[in-house]
Amino acid sequence: MGSLGNDALEANSLFNLNPLDTEEFRRQGHMIIDFLADYYRDIEKFPVRSQVQPGYLRKRLPESAPYNPESIETILQDVQNEIVPGITHWQSPNYFAYFPSSGSIAGFLGEMLSTGFNVVGFNWMSSPAATELESIVMDWFGKMLKLPNSFLFSGNGGGVLQGTTCEAILCTLTASRDQMLNKIGRDNIGKLVVYGSDQSHCALQKAAQIAGINPKNFRAVATNKFTEFGLSPVALEAAIQTDLEAGLVPLFLCATVGTTSTTAVDPISPLCDVAKEYGIWVHLDAAYAGSTCICPEFRHFIDGVEKADSFSLNAHKWFFTTLDCCCLWVKDPSALVKALSTNPEYLRNKATEARQVIDYKDWQIALSRRFRSLKLWMVIRSYGVANLRNYLRRHVKMAKQFEGLLVADNRFEVVVPRTFAMVCFRVAPSAMGITFNDETNANELNAKLLESMNVSGKVHMTHAVVGGVYMIRFAVGATLTEERHVSAAWKVVQEHTNTILNSYQ
Repeated sequence: MGSLGNDALEANSLFNLNPLDTEEFRRQGHMIIDFLADYYRDIEKFPVRSQVQPGYLRKRLPESAPYNPESIETILQDVQNEIVPGITHWQSPNYFAYFPSSGSIAGFLGEMLSTGFNVVGFNWMSSPAATELESIVMDWFGKMLKLPNSFLFSGNGGGVLQGTTCEAILCTLTASRDQMLNKIGRDNIGKLVVYGSDQSHCALQKAAQIAGINPKNFRAVATNKFTEFGLSPVALEAAIQTDLEAGLVPLFLCATVGTTSTTAVDPISPLCDVAKEYGIWVHLDAAYAGSTCICPEFRHFIDGVEKADSFSLNAHKWFFTTLDCCCLWVKDPSALVKALSTNPEYLRNKATEARQVIDYKDWQIALSRRFRSLKLWMVIRSYGVANLRNYLRRHVKMAKQFEGLLVADNRFEVVVPRTFAMVCFRVAPSAMGITFNDETNANELNAKLLESMNVSGKVHMTHAVVGGVYMIRFAVGATLTEERHVSAAWKVVQEHTNTILNSYQ
C-alpha cells in the first residue's frame, strides 16, 4: 500500500484512467466474484468471531492515502491479509450470535444490480422502475404474509423499504406525533407518551428521543416469566391510566413479535384493543420473526395485525436478502407523507403534481434512497414462496435439534420456551452444586462459558440477561448452516462446560 508523496506527476497516464471503463469493470468484477466465491468456499477455516484487538488495523495500514493508483490485485491481497482477520463472519455456518443476517446468491446479485445501476430514486421521476418495483414487491410480500388488504396499495395502504427497523419506528412515531399534535397543539409535545415493554428493542427509545419525546415519558412496561416476557395488556392499561391521571397524552405503542433477548411474542390483538380505546398508534415490530409468518404454521403469531397501524420486518435478518432491507407497511400512507414530505422547487415535476405516482422520499427520513427492491424481488423470484418457507422451516428444525440435546443433558436448562429458531440456555445452578437463589455465581459461570466458546473461534454466540438470569442465545439462521454444524456446536458447548465445571469444583 502506498502513501502520499511528491514524486508523482499528475500528467502521468495513470491519472487518465477511466473510473468506469467497461472492460476493466468486467475484469475486476470477475475477480471480486471469484474472491467472494473462494471466501464462502473457505469460510469454515476462519475463526467465527474476529480475534483481533482494538486498533489492530491502524497498525497495519499507512497513515495517509496513496498518491498513485494501486492495482485491484494489490488491494484484494490487502483485503485478504488485513481486512478478513478483522471480520466476524456473519455468514459462517457456525455463526449463532445476535440474529442472523442471512444472505443468498440472489440477494448478493440483486445488491450488485442495485449498486451497478446506482440510481438515486427519491421520487418516481428520478427512476420510475425503482418506485414501481418497490410498490409491487411490497404488495407481493404483504400477500405472502396474508396481511390485510388495508396494508396493501390496493386497499389504500402501502409498503416501503427502509434501511432498518430503527428508521421504520422513527418514521411511524413521527407520523403519529404529528397527527396528535395537530389535534392538541404543538406546544403540548412534552405531554406525549411512548409505550413499549422492557423487552422492546432499543430502537424504540432512540426513535422517541429523536422525535422529541420527553425522556421521562418513555414507558418500558415490565414483563415477567409468567407471561413468557410478553407485554401484558393489563400492565399496559395500568400504565396508560397512570399517565392520563397525570395529565399526559398516550401516543404510541410498539409491540413485538420475536424480542431480541428471548424471541418473546407480545399478545397483539389484546394490546391493540387496549391501545385503540385511547387513540394510540400501534406499530408491530417483527424485525426478526416476521419472515417466518409466510409459513402457515407461524402466521398466527401476527394475528391481530389488522388492528395495528403499521407493521415492519427485516428481510435482511432472516429472509436471505442482504443488509439493508427493512419492510414497512402502513394503513395510512398520508400520515407519513404529511409528517415527512418536503417539496422544493428543484424536485417539482408533472407526475408528482398530478398525484399519479408515489414519491418514496416522503415515506422516509432521508431524501436519497437506494434501489433496494431489486434484491428483494430477485430473492422472491429466484427461490419462490415454497422454497423460502422450507429454508425457514429447516432453521427452526435445527434449533429444535439443539434444544433436544440440551434437554437430554440435565446439566443444562432451557431458560425460556423456544418459539422460532433461537434457543436460550444456561448451565443450570444445580450442575454447579449451588442453590437456585445464588444467581450471581450461576451468571458468572455462564458468562465464562460463553467467552471461552467464542474465543475458541469454533462458534459464535451472544447472551442476554432477563429477569436477572444470564442466558446464552443460540440463534440458527445462517444460510450455510446444516445439522452437522449444530451437532458440532453442541460438542463445543459440552467440551467447554466440562472444562469450566471441573475448574469450578
